[in-house]
Amino acid sequence: MIRGNTTILPFTPVFIKLLKGPVEYLDKNIWDKLLQYKYELSEFLLELGLTLVLDEQDGYAFIRHTLSDDESVDISWVSRRAFSYEESILLVLLREMMAEFEIGESGSRELVRKRREIKEYAELFFKEKASRIKFLKELNRLIDRAEENGFLYKTEDNDVEDEQKFRIRKLIKAKVDEEVLSGFQQQLKSFIENRES
Repeated sequence: MIRGNTTILPFTPVFIKLLKGPVEYLDKNIWDKLLQYKYELSEFLLELGLTLVLDEQDGYAFIRHTLSDDESVDISWVSRRAFSYEESILLVLLREMMAEFEIGESGSRELVRKRREIKEYAELFFKEKASRIKFLKELNRLIDRAEENGFLYKTEDNDVEDEQKFRIRKLIKAKVDEEVLSGFQQQLKSFIENRES
């Protein structure tokens, strides 16, 4: 039996939390500890081939692999998710909603929308299938997937599904960057011009 240094590092709870997913400022105890030990934690993560992505202004942090995509990783600390085309479109739309929210004169730091409002916003950009009921079910599925993947957080449940409230997590800004958003806005502009002509 090997016995080494049994001292637990002070940022261990933060590390464990980050392995499970992003950390936000709303989780006050973990967030305060993260800010307190951010330099030590960053150095520790680098030794594991990980990088701490921390945005103090928007209040989120997550970890990603330091290795580039072309380098092989036999064991992955962080799960990588592939998104379908429709899921990607919804993420870009949620990011667009975030951009509009931040430009607007809002007294709130967090963007909260009802499921119905997200669907209304998304309907304009998805090709409606023959069956409207089927189409709306598909939008519901995409919203549920965005919640599963950590981009939406349900703040209020409701018996009426469309009245459920979700917080669009600021983490989406790191996953859908300005370049992707700008490209989407150009495509959107072309789409509107072609529709009107």
